Formats: sequence, C-alpha cells, structure tokens
Amino acid sequence: MNTLTVAELKRRGMAAIEEGLRRGPVHIVKRNRPAAVVLSEDDYQRLAHGKVATPDGLTAMQWLLSRPVSGKRSKAKIDAGLKAERDW
Repeated sequence: MNTLTVAELKRRGMAAIEEGLRRGPVHIVKRNRPAAVVLSEDDYQRLAHGKVATPDGLTAMQWLLSRPVSGKRSKAKIDAGLKAERDW
C-alpha cells in the first residue's frame, strides 16, 4: 500500500504527495491509523462520475467475468456448505 505519515507530510508537504501519486492513491496515516486517501484528479473524476478504473478499459463486470476460474468446489458443494452455515 502506498502510505504517507502525517509527520512526513508536514515535513515534505506537497512534494511527498506528488511523489506518492506517481504510484497510485496515497493513504495518509495518522497515529498509526488510516486517516485519509489522496487521489489524482483523474482518479477522482472517474469516481465522481461513477466510472471504475479497470485493466484494459473493461467494465468491472467484464473484468470479473474474464478472470479464470480458480475454485475447485462444485456448485452443489458450495450450496451444501451455505445451507449448513444457515442451519447452524
């Protein structure tokens, strides 16, 4: 994760943010806890207009459907496991 402490931000100012943004969103940490996230203007505009950045310009659904299947359980086994959890 691309993090920046408040102490570093106070010391280096905007230069620290600009450097961090080259690697993506910057997570600001205050007293060892997440405090804020700084986004580039382009990322902010995409989010503000409901667009999600995905690889190769795909929609989120297209990206999910393009992923290879990695599970080894059948639908029947998954359904049985869910039923057992609900009946607990």
